[in-house]
Amino acid sequence: MLKLDNKPLSYDRAFTHAGIQYPANWLRLASLEEKTAIGITEVANDPWYDQRFYWGVDNPKQLNDKPAVDEDGKELGFTQTGLKTQWSATQGDIAASLLAPSDWRVIKAKETGTNIPSTWKTYRAAVRTACNTRQTEIGNAADVPALKELLFGEATVIKTKEQQKTDADGNGVVDSDGNAVMETVNDLDSDGNIQNIANPAIATAWPTPI
Repeated sequence: MLKLDNKPLSYDRAFTHAGIQYPANWLRLASLEEKTAIGITEVANDPWYDQRFYWGVDNPKQLNDKPAVDEDGKELGFTQTGLKTQWSATQGDIAASLLAPSDWRVIKAKETGTNIPSTWKTYRAAVRTACNTRQTEIGNAADVPALKELLFGEATVIKTKEQQKTDADGNGVVDSDGNAVMETVNDLDSDGNIQNIANPAIATAWPTPI
């Protein structure tokens, strides 16, 4: 991050300093010496954190609902909603959005006394089941990192395994007590390729819309 007069500068944006107007492309074209000459410094960017789950770096939001209290620990008579409740409600909203396009089929069937096609019945039931399952999975999340991984983790992960460390000669490494020193390594297939497997820590998938 570039700063001037303790204020951040953005590339491709004009700025004014000491009465001089600098064009939008100046930062990209200027040399380090030219930037330094007018007082521009480069500082590390602020650490990134997911604001949906954290108040700040290493400062997770409240996971479970709990009674609100004042500074003296006295309950205030209402409940502070935790992430589990919030994200569980979000699953209901997602389910409603998936069901909405076919709601007219249900209404038509009731008004005309006809049947809803079995394909749509199956799909709508699958949406409701997925919603209930995801809400249960959310309720079982052990902590905030687990909840975030559950909802936004990668669909596949590299398969790993535990094995004893070896030294340069291929001999197993042991600690001072003679116990094997273990390490986590990628579990390769017979051809030496990295194996990807379904991520067991993510939530049940929503059914594919029809």
